[in-house]
Amino acid sequence: MTDGVVLAHDYATQRGGAERVALLLAEAFPGSPLYTTLHDPDGTFPELDDLDVRPGPLDRVAALRHHHRLALPLLAPAVSRQRLAGDVLVASSTGWAHGYRGARRTVVYCHAPARWLYQRDRYLGAPADVPGRARKAAARAALAGLGPALRAWDVRAARRADVYLANSTVTRDAVRAAYGIEAQVLPPPPALPPGPERPVPGVEPGALLCVARLLPYKNVDVVVAAAQLLRRPLVVVGDGPDRQRLAALAARDPRTPVRFVGRVDDDGLRWLYRHAAVLVAASYEDYGLTPLEAGTYRVPVVALRAGGYLDTVAEGVNGTFVDAPRADVVADAVAKALAADWDGVAIDAHVAAFGRDRFLARIREVVTALRDAPAPTVGGAR
Repeated sequence: MTDGVVLAHDYATQRGGAERVALLLAEAFPGSPLYTTLHDPDGTFPELDDLDVRPGPLDRVAALRHHHRLALPLLAPAVSRQRLAGDVLVASSTGWAHGYRGARRTVVYCHAPARWLYQRDRYLGAPADVPGRARKAAARAALAGLGPALRAWDVRAARRADVYLANSTVTRDAVRAAYGIEAQVLPPPPALPPGPERPVPGVEPGALLCVARLLPYKNVDVVVAAAQLLRRPLVVVGDGPDRQRLAALAARDPRTPVRFVGRVDDDGLRWLYRHAAVLVAASYEDYGLTPLEAGTYRVPVVALRAGGYLDTVAEGVNGTFVDAPRADVVADAVAKALAADWDGVAIDAHVAAFGRDRFLARIREVVTALRDAPAPTVGGAR
């Protein structure tokens, strides 16, 4: 452990931007244990296997490891009961890890206040099929019942923290609205590390690319429909409960090749970025990570003018915006992006402003200052 630092992450069951940040925190504080509620080695990044990951009691239930959303009613009490020992806890949180207790001081790196509490309609989406509507109605009812108690727990946990860091200006504003806390903005770097590239079977260079978890609020259906309007091949990276519906939408137009490649390893993802024509990102994101990853390979992005993309997309430099997640609007913007002459050097400079070394230095600086401070300034008993 690095000078009494302990780490926490909500659940290590996915391959997303939050998990990449958890790996960055482990790089910043090598040897520190990483506490989490659930760990599915097959579902998340293999680099986590090299860390001292310490899942909680819920991890004994295989169904929860593979489907973490089933654990939602159990996560707050599970986190509250699991005590940590350390000088400073650095929690990578979208809803649970900020609730761990036991460390003398706490830094929360917030990816977003819990979407299921504060963005419920966007989180659940509005599926068109009848069974999907029934499932979402049941989920809304469950969240409505659990909401008041979970919000109270969430606010108490947040206000125990000594320092709040936010990944974007949008998240900073959401933290202020949810908790009354002024967070410092510390954007994460493009987290896809450099390394070897390997072609993904069945994918030809020059396709449009969408990288997103397959959830309703990600608007992947809009990207599929836009590709169909353009008759342009599309590759979708990611998995999730919306995959079956999206595949059915894609199958309605056999003239437009849409490949759902699921989760791919870093070698495959690097190859996909390098050989993409345009990245299309129509979702509302609390942090716009994928435009920076694409920019590493000088690939421009068409992104929704909202959320974290406002921080990571510079109009006309590394991409362009659309003002609504509508297929016709996205298709028009993609056509213009395909025809534009993008300046690779300008894209390089934009991405460089979100450097890895800057992130690591800042998080270490925050933790060192907090560890060396004489007494907690916020909160009370841990």
